[in-house]
Amino acid sequence: MTGSTSPASIGRPTGHAAFRSFPLNAWYAAAWDHEVGRNLLPTTIANRPVVLYRTTGGRPVALADACWHRLAPLSMGRLRGDDEIMCGYHGICYDPDGRATFMPAQETINPSATVHSFPVVERHRYVWIWPGDPALADPALVPDLYWNEHPDWAGDGKTIRVNCSYQLIVDNLMDLTHEQFVHGSSIGHDALSESEFTVTHTERTVTVTKWMLGIDPPPFWKRNLQDRFPDYEGPVDRWQIIHYTAPSTIAIDVGVAKAGTGAPEGDRSQGVTGTVINTMTPETDNTCHYLWAFARDWCLDKQVITTRLREGVSNVFFEDEQMLEAQQRGIEANPDYDFYNLNIDAGSMWTRRIVQRMIDAELGSDVGAVSDEAGHAAAAMAEVTGAANAEPPGDGGTGQAAEVAGGVARHREQPTAGLMGRGL
Repeated sequence: MTGSTSPASIGRPTGHAAFRSFPLNAWYAAAWDHEVGRNLLPTTIANRPVVLYRTTGGRPVALADACWHRLAPLSMGRLRGDDEIMCGYHGICYDPDGRATFMPAQETINPSATVHSFPVVERHRYVWIWPGDPALADPALVPDLYWNEHPDWAGDGKTIRVNCSYQLIVDNLMDLTHEQFVHGSSIGHDALSESEFTVTHTERTVTVTKWMLGIDPPPFWKRNLQDRFPDYEGPVDRWQIIHYTAPSTIAIDVGVAKAGTGAPEGDRSQGVTGTVINTMTPETDNTCHYLWAFARDWCLDKQVITTRLREGVSNVFFEDEQMLEAQQRGIEANPDYDFYNLNIDAGSMWTRRIVQRMIDAELGSDVGAVSDEAGHAAAAMAEVTGAANAEPPGDGGTGQAAEVAGGVARHREQPTAGLMGRGL
């Protein structure tokens, strides 16, 4: 990994407090599709109050939740006719495009009487909205979460409102070594912190790959494998392949197979594969909506397994929720504290760098100087891993070098020190 930031820059202020941590020109999952109907569903996306509903024709609509007249929440009103919403305060009505269609006690409608209508796409069982520039709302940029509705997969999920920044959940999902310590009774295993991993990235994606070969399966995966192979009691080859799509969607390819049956080479016929679907929508700077699902490729017709997995994963995520909310409180109580980064943080550091570039593009060059500072934290991991940490421990270095081949960084199993990154 390479970067344009000098190692000394990790001590500089980042300016994150001055600017938002989420881009606006992006698709965010606002709700599950079944939640949006002939009702008024209020929510908040990227600090913007929004009201969702469906027309009688089935079209999902997302309007700013504030009437043009006196800013009363439209979600306190009601639906009128096939596709209009009526303000519950003075009865002004709006169509799905946000244009006023009726005003009480007057025939002439003020042409300025509009509320913002957000671009909406319904895909992969979610309703997505674009809070930024509508002219840039390309449906092709909706993250691909096909597992959530494909006939070759079965699964279900839930929504959690978490009292933490969406970025903390991205960090959590990009480094699954925490499972060993937070989820020790279900999916944790000592091999999580002992195994090597690789990190690759593009302009909008990051992939972290880890294989654990010939290990005893943790309880969660032992039971899943025995759904297909009831009599198998032996070791397994386990994989975790984390696929991040900017700014806040992560699909994790997970599973186990009988050890030595070819899973690392692509033959998963002797195993079970799951996909953990995660998409985080910033509500405010320090809260978010976390929509998740677990899809599987085995025993597709057994609802009892779907329910078992949904509730089991829900319990696992509750443990994460407790930790992340406590972490957010710690951050707020220590606003000047510097995060320290280990090799295991490489994936999350790349995600933060990508998000910062998206925010930079929205803010424009007039804030470039401060925005550059805000990007130092993410860039530092790339530069320092390739330079300052390349020295062996005996020469005064950290011993955290990354072996790079073909553009892929393979990290050592036992990092010996942390790297400091400002303002994360």
